[in-house]
Amino acid sequence: MSASSTPNEAPWLIPPALRLQLLALLASEPQNALTMTYEEFLDWADEDTRAEWVDGKVVMASPVSVRPQLLVNFLVGVLNTYARLHDLGRVLNGPFQMKLATSGRESDVLFVAKDHLDKLRPTFLDGPADLAVEVISPESAGRARGDKFFEYQQGGVRECWLLDGERQRAEFYQLDAQGSYQIIVPAADGSYRSAVLSELWLQVAWLWQEPLSSVEHVLLTIDRTAYESYLEQLRTQGELP
Repeated sequence: MSASSTPNEAPWLIPPALRLQLLALLASEPQNALTMTYEEFLDWADEDTRAEWVDGKVVMASPVSVRPQLLVNFLVGVLNTYARLHDLGRVLNGPFQMKLATSGRESDVLFVAKDHLDKLRPTFLDGPADLAVEVISPESAGRARGDKFFEYQQGGVRECWLLDGERQRAEFYQLDAQGSYQIIVPAADGSYRSAVLSELWLQVAWLWQEPLSSVEHVLLTIDRTAYESYLEQLRTQGELP
């Protein structure tokens, strides 16, 4: 929303970085939260605005630190390539909105199964993802484990991962037949198998390695045959040397 000006006045412009800082400061106090419809929120927010829409109000988020972002990049690389290998659907990373009944949330990673791609809109997912991943920071822990977790459950997000790198704690939840999340304990060998990404498994220890393993190494470990076939296809198409 632009400020009004007379023909002889220059428009009042605020540098984007300062604008976001001011918005974060204002919205940090509940009484200052911006109020708008979801459609207005989509028009108001740009690609650099880290914000969510909850019950008609804007909730600002803090900037992401390096280690959580590296983990998000790692997961996007693994999950996106695996989904492409097996033609399972689309993987998206934040900031991308998932519109639920009373909120528009940004998960760090979203997976949308092939049968549900019709819910994808240019700027948001109109309904629950099949998988939502939250990489938790000290600032986001309460929100991720509280409101967002229950919204994902009630909204029908079939699988939810809560990954806390600071405490090296991974929690994996899957919806049961009654629509409630059940925590899934990794196997004795430390591996977790996804319910929505067919045959995908991960060693939980991979999430905490420093530095993180390469996406190529992980995919060769998970599904060597499919990944080598994929690389050969790329070479045939001239996309790899």
